[in-house]
Amino acid sequence: MTGGSSSRGPGAARRGRWATRGPLSPALTLCIAVIYPVAALLFRLRYRHGDRIPVRGPVLLVVNHVSVLDPFACARLVLDHGRIPHFLAKEAVFRGRAGRILRAAGQIPVARYSSAVRGSLDAAVADLAAGGLVVIYPEGTVTRDPDWWPMQARTGAAHLALRTETVVLPVAQWGPQRVHDYHSAKLHLRLRTPTDYLVGEPIDLCALRAEVRAGRPLTTDLLRETTDLMMSRVRDQLAELRGEPAPPSVHPGPARERRAGGPGTAA
Repeated sequence: MTGGSSSRGPGAARRGRWATRGPLSPALTLCIAVIYPVAALLFRLRYRHGDRIPVRGPVLLVVNHVSVLDPFACARLVLDHGRIPHFLAKEAVFRGRAGRILRAAGQIPVARYSSAVRGSLDAAVADLAAGGLVVIYPEGTVTRDPDWWPMQARTGAAHLALRTETVVLPVAQWGPQRVHDYHSAKLHLRLRTPTDYLVGEPIDLCALRAEVRAGRPLTTDLLRETTDLMMSRVRDQLAELRGEPAPPSVHPGPARERRAGGPGTAA
């Protein structure tokens, strides 16, 4: 497996799947040309159950966020398993020429702390309706938990999961924080840092989706219930990767996010 674990088990990447990705735009080709060598240099990627990512059809990956560099590794996880990732990312990333390239490559900017976030969610819903794969970090930013456990998540992922019929996969990642430590703002240029991914079983949201179709509104309580369900799966998988139990409490999000709307704030 190029760039990933050399094992041939169920988590090994699938070869020869480029045809499943469709035609590549110039912007997307450029992004892939950057992602592959950067991820190969920085991370020694090891995947568990990557074959759970469907080759076709709408997929929502719900991922914990441990580093500003982890999108490179996460993008490789998706690319190595035959799909093109479309990330929901904060709007600040989309500035200048790089931002224009990211937009042209199908990435989705999120204007946090504003009503424009609804437009970002609508764009992600449209992407999923077209059969795309969307990656979302429900925490909204790198975790502030001092031990790197997922912190209090926002509810944008729940919006997407309940408004669509997509396959929702919890994904735990561990390792990129060793290269860039967000808490200390230090970059440690270690080549081929071990980086692990565990793709969980699809989350069964059939009952909740049926209630929404029957007219149940997307209330704060419903969105929080769905968010907590998804993030509990991610936390359990991260505990498995780390070989230690997750703490019983969840670290709160940054103060600005709590003031902006608390646990029910989207995206």
